[in-house]
Amino acid sequence: MEGSPQIRSPSFTILGTGQDGGIPQAGCSCPNCIAAHSEKQLARYPVAAGVSTGHGEHILLEASRALPHQLMIWGDKQELECPIIPTHLALTHVHLGHIEGIGQFGKEAMGVKNVKLIASDKVLYFLSKRGALTPFKPLPFDNKIHTTGFTSELVDIEFIRVPHRDENSDTHAILVSGPKNRILFLPDHDDWKDTLALHNFDNIRDWFRTLEISHAFIDATFWDTNELQGRNMSDVPHPTVTETLEMLGERKDDDPEIHLFHLNHTNPLNNPSSNQRATIEQMGWNVAERGWTIEL
Repeated sequence: MEGSPQIRSPSFTILGTGQDGGIPQAGCSCPNCIAAHSEKQLARYPVAAGVSTGHGEHILLEASRALPHQLMIWGDKQELECPIIPTHLALTHVHLGHIEGIGQFGKEAMGVKNVKLIASDKVLYFLSKRGALTPFKPLPFDNKIHTTGFTSELVDIEFIRVPHRDENSDTHAILVSGPKNRILFLPDHDDWKDTLALHNFDNIRDWFRTLEISHAFIDATFWDTNELQGRNMSDVPHPTVTETLEMLGERKDDDPEIHLFHLNHTNPLNNPSSNQRATIEQMGWNVAERGWTIEL
C-alpha cells in the first residue's frame, strides 16, 4: 500500500492522550485550554495509538478528529516523510471522540476502500445505521469477555470487555501483544469496582498480573470528583486518578509501567508544574505523552 513503511520490528506508538474533546477544547477558556492555545506542546489530541506489525500491517486504535496529525506523527516515528495509511482500524466503542475521524477515510478525504475495521457487532451495527462503513471491510467479533480481534506472525490484538455507559454499543479495552512487550490500552471505563468484578478480580494488580502486561495506558479522565463545577459527574463516570492511586499506591518492582491518559481538559495533570503531576511522578507512575513509541 502506498505510504506503508518498511519496519524492522513491530512497534506501538501513542498518538493521542486527551479525552474526546482534546485540549484545547472548543469554546473553553479554562487555564489549561488557554495555555494550550499559546503553547502548542501543551495541546493534547484525543486518545489513539498506532500498531505496526513489521510485516506491512498498520493497525490504528481509534479514529479521532485529529486523524491527519496523528497519521503523520505515526509516520514520523517510523522515520517516514509521509503519514501512515492504516490497513486496519480497531475501535473500543462509539463515543464521539473515538469515531469522529471515521469520515476522513471516505471519498471526501482519503478515499480508501476495504480498510479492515475490527470492532464488536454492536459497534458495527451503530456505525452501519450512520452509513459510516463504506470505506471499510468490517471484521466483527462476538461479545465474549475476552476475544481475539487480530493475529499476525508477531503481533496479536485482543479485546477485553469493560463497562462504560453502553447506551449505544458495548466498550472494550485492547490488549496488544508482541515478542517483547504486552500493552493494555484502556481509555474508558466506568469504575474499577465494576471492571474488576466483570473479570472476577478485586484489585488492579492481580488483574494486570493475570494479563501479563508490561505496560498499561489507563483511563485518567478526571483527577477527582470535584473537577466539573456545576455538573453532575455521575453523568460521565470514569475512575478518578485519586481513586486509582488509592488502589495502587506507589509503584512496586514487579508492576507494569503505567501511563495515565484520556485526560479531560480540566485535569490538573495537564499542567507539568502542578502538585498533582509531582505526586504521580513521585509514586513512580507516568502521564502519557504523544509520540511515545515502544518496540513490541
